[in-house]
Amino acid sequence: MPDEPLRVLEDPAAADIEFLVEQINDHNADVTGHHDGRMLAIFLRDDRGAIRAGLSGHTWGGCADVKWLWVREAERRSGIGSRLLAAAEREAQERGCRQIVLSTHSFQAPEFYKKHGYTISGEFPGYPVGGSLIFLRKALG
Repeated sequence: MPDEPLRVLEDPAAADIEFLVEQINDHNADVTGHHDGRMLAIFLRDDRGAIRAGLSGHTWGGCADVKWLWVREAERRSGIGSRLLAAAEREAQERGCRQIVLSTHSFQAPEFYKKHGYTISGEFPGYPVGGSLIFLRKALG
């Protein structure tokens, strides 16, 4: 049905996105033989349960991938981000990962990651316009 109309959405249902992710993950696991994919999330909360800082990503096939690392603005440069990153690295090693990868924008935290032993492995200049998307990697163990 090549002429069937396509719908572009700005607010897709979370379940629809989850379906896509599951399909891709299932395919990747079948092709590679790595069926060890696991989510990785670490949060620091205040007394009321509100998130002060957090990190999320996943581990799969001997690699950890950090998708998001955020610290409340008032608490940045306090060491919380370093603690989150170190905890993720430890957990990744416990899961048998040999490397950890992530991306950051030029206006976000490339120097933070370099300070923690990450090396730049690639860059997309102009994403967004006036900045760059930077890919970093760190060998573990």
